[in-house]
Amino acid sequence: MNQKSEKRKNSVAIFGSIRIMACASIFIALSIVFGKYVPLLNIDVLRFSLENLPILMAGIVFGPIVGGVVGGVADLIGCVLVGYTINPVVTIGSITIGALAGVCSHFLIKRFSLLQVALSVGVAHLIGSVVIKSIGLAAFYSWPLYQLMLIRLANYAILAACETTIIYILLKNKSISSQFDRIKSGKERRD
Repeated sequence: MNQKSEKRKNSVAIFGSIRIMACASIFIALSIVFGKYVPLLNIDVLRFSLENLPILMAGIVFGPIVGGVVGGVADLIGCVLVGYTINPVVTIGSITIGALAGVCSHFLIKRFSLLQVALSVGVAHLIGSVVIKSIGLAAFYSWPLYQLMLIRLANYAILAACETTIIYILLKNKSISSQFDRIKSGKERRD
C-alpha cells in the first residue's frame, strides 16, 4: 500500500468509511436544523425539539464513536451558526448522548428490539440531557440545579418516548435498515 492511500485510509479511520462519514454529516445537519432552526419550544433552559434524534440514530446505527462525534460537532456548529455561546459542559452532554446510545445498543442489548431502542434513548437522555447538560445550563443561567433537572426530566421523558417511537419505526422499516446495513458494510448496490 502506498503512502497516499494509507493517508486516505487514516483520514476516515474514526468513521470507518467515507459512506459512514457522509451519513454522519447528514445526521449533524439534521440535528442543527431540528434543534436550532425548527424547535417546537425554546425558552432559555428548556428546548422541546428533535435535535437529539439524529444524534441518537447515529449512535444506535453506527456505534458510540460516531454517535459521540455527531453529537459534539452538531452542538459546536449549531452554536456558531445561531450565535449561541459555546458551553463546553453542554457539548460534553451532546457527545454523551450519542456515545451512550451507541454503547447501549451495541454492547448491552445487541438484538434489535423496542427495548434496545428505548434503553439506548432513555439512558442517553438521562445522563446526557438531564444530568450533564443541566449542570452546564444551571451554571450558565444561575438556576437551581435540582429544579432544572426536574423540569428537564419531564421534558426529556416526553421527548424520549417520541424519539424511541420514531427511531424504532425507521429501523424496523426493511428499506431503511437495509440501507444502513449497506452503508456499514461498504457494499455497492448492484441492480
